[in-house]
Amino acid sequence: MAAAEKAQRYEAFVSDVLQRDLSAPRRRVQEQRDAVLEQQAQVLQLRSALTRLQDADAPLHTQVDLGCNFFVSAEVPDPRRVFVALGFGFFAELTLPEALRHLERRNSLLQRLSDSLTRDGAKIRAHIRLVLEGLRELQGLQDPPEP
Repeated sequence: MAAAEKAQRYEAFVSDVLQRDLSAPRRRVQEQRDAVLEQQAQVLQLRSALTRLQDADAPLHTQVDLGCNFFVSAEVPDPRRVFVALGFGFFAELTLPEALRHLERRNSLLQRLSDSLTRDGAKIRAHIRLVLEGLRELQGLQDPPEP
């Protein structure tokens, strides 16, 4: 009788606490990880553009989006220096090699953050699995057959 009572308490714990509390952080961690991966893709795209720009010696002719897909032609007479957004509204004027080094550091930071979020998601899934396995053991259920 005590095992059945424990099983009911664990079932209530799983349904009331774990499913509610662990599902939201798991979703949040996945969303944060997706945002970090999107930033990483933007950094790689910018690095590629700066590498191509480094090879060009002539003035740069480009199109600038003013908003709502309204483009105007622009000419950059000296494309050897760029402004890089550092965050919180701050910008730094850097040479192309300095900007590429900054992007490498930013990419490694984003990679570490992505790895950390992946580990956090795995821990949350492991906690859910651990409690479900304990509950299954208390109820005396058989292991599911291996595929």
